[in-house]
Amino acid sequence: MSPEAVIEIARYAIKVTLMVSLPLLGIGLLVGVLVSLLQAATQIQEMTLTFVPKIVSIFVGLLLLLPWIMNNLTGFFFEVVRNIPHYIR
Repeated sequence: MSPEAVIEIARYAIKVTLMVSLPLLGIGLLVGVLVSLLQAATQIQEMTLTFVPKIVSIFVGLLLLLPWIMNNLTGFFFEVVRNIPHYIR
């Protein structure tokens, strides 16, 4: 296996990882900022208040995005498996 092939597989894996994780991280970031603004406006300084809305929103986002995530991951898997003969050369 050539170094270029390894770099190409790693680049594609990182791209798929970022594509799959960024929407869920964005949801968590958005909910965290909204809860922080709410806490600042109401002067409620409870540290654990941010965790429940984040967990619930990420769980709902995961449920909604799961078909898309699985499509990307299986596409990556089948692309790597399909190119195994090219990597062996």
